Amino acid sequence: MARKRKQDGKKTTHAVLPVMRPDAAGIDIGATEIFVAVPADRAVENVRSFPTFTQDLYVLAEWLKQCGIHTVAMESTGVYWIPLFQILEERDFEVCLVNARHVKNVPGRRTDVSDCQWLQFLHSVGLLRASYRPEQEVCAIRSLLRHRESLVQMAATHVNHMQKALDQMNLQLPHVISDIVGQTGLAILDAILAGQRDPQVLAKLRNERIKATEEVIAKSLVGDYRVEHLFTLRQSLAAYRSYQQFIDDCDREIRLYLEEFKPPDPPPDGSSKQTSKKPSADGVLRSELQRVFGIDLTKIPGIRTGIAQTLFGEIGPDFTKFRSASAFASWMGLCPDNDISGGKVLWVGTRKVKCRAALALRLAAQSLHHSKSALGDFYRRMRAKLGAPKAITAAAHKLARIIFHLVSTVQEFDDSKFAADQLRYQQRQEGKLRAKAKSMGFALIPLEQAG
Repeated sequence: MARKRKQDGKKTTHAVLPVMRPDAAGIDIGATEIFVAVPADRAVENVRSFPTFTQDLYVLAEWLKQCGIHTVAMESTGVYWIPLFQILEERDFEVCLVNARHVKNVPGRRTDVSDCQWLQFLHSVGLLRASYRPEQEVCAIRSLLRHRESLVQMAATHVNHMQKALDQMNLQLPHVISDIVGQTGLAILDAILAGQRDPQVLAKLRNERIKATEEVIAKSLVGDYRVEHLFTLRQSLAAYRSYQQFIDDCDREIRLYLEEFKPPDPPPDGSSKQTSKKPSADGVLRSELQRVFGIDLTKIPGIRTGIAQTLFGEIGPDFTKFRSASAFASWMGLCPDNDISGGKVLWVGTRKVKCRAALALRLAAQSLHHSKSALGDFYRRMRAKLGAPKAITAAAHKLARIIFHLVSTVQEFDDSKFAADQLRYQQRQEGKLRAKAKSMGFALIPLEQAG
């Protein structure tokens, strides 16, 4: 079928998108230079570049004020966007932080100037969606939590160095006790570095909770004590203890921030009461998290204090920015995402999202394997039906919806509310078994009747 030619004298018309934000600007972030684009009618030179020094960022903000800009769109490039974001937020700009992958799908834009112009255009016509960012008080705690995570990883590296030094001396201590940086392991390592070589004397440092006997521990401590490996062991142990001290300092700083944090809506029933006795460090953190959330999230099976702490640092106590539990689970990439074209389902799965909160919920879901709660039954049922990876995602999705509902309504977790669902599942299973037995010529009889 031949195409229709244009009639002479007639011009083709292109659809023009309506401008929803006429006071919008676009910013392309770089390590040493920032490019800013404003509407063409706001300045003679509507695209300018600024260095990334703090004084130049103040000049950038003043120029945007002079141009009558009220809202700004920028890409989340590394950590370079944070200083400018904070400066613009302090000056009452509406800052739209967007995912770089969402605006890079149009070919032909290979310069910083075209990037900032493209951001300005997309933001002005309302095609950009801002990424979720909690309030500044929560972001401060999140920075400390992520720094603590890095400290834990570096401390674990030095534990590996200690194990390597022990293996090179053929000391089988890591294979006899589960944790060489526990009470027994550290006592034995300190004695070795102090010059003790008698395995019987070293084995007497065993804690009573260690399953291995003194004979087995003494046998594992017979090896080749070489000077170079002892030097490595001494430095690695000192570095490990230094990082443990850094982690303790970081925990104290986090607790101080939590104590100063004011929850948006305290629980109406006064459920977050302080105990009269002095709690442990973990108990203090749990009490502070209960205060800022309004409920005790650790009552949910699988949710430990560390996971609740991660959820607070990544999301905060205010879930009102998510319109529903489904939107909350979708933000973390725990919902199925369908790719449908021409009426055909091309792909079904969860989106690849880098979210620490989702990772924490997946860890919580995996720990439900041995839980005797209704959530544990759900995880084991999904694991038998779908396999471990999909079961973890399904259980994490259920945990996300439960947490959203409890925090939004300020209600404590009650496992008995899942009893009805568990009973319905058991009734369905019983019906299937009876139908299958009947089709094979058998009948199911309860145990009390059979006896």
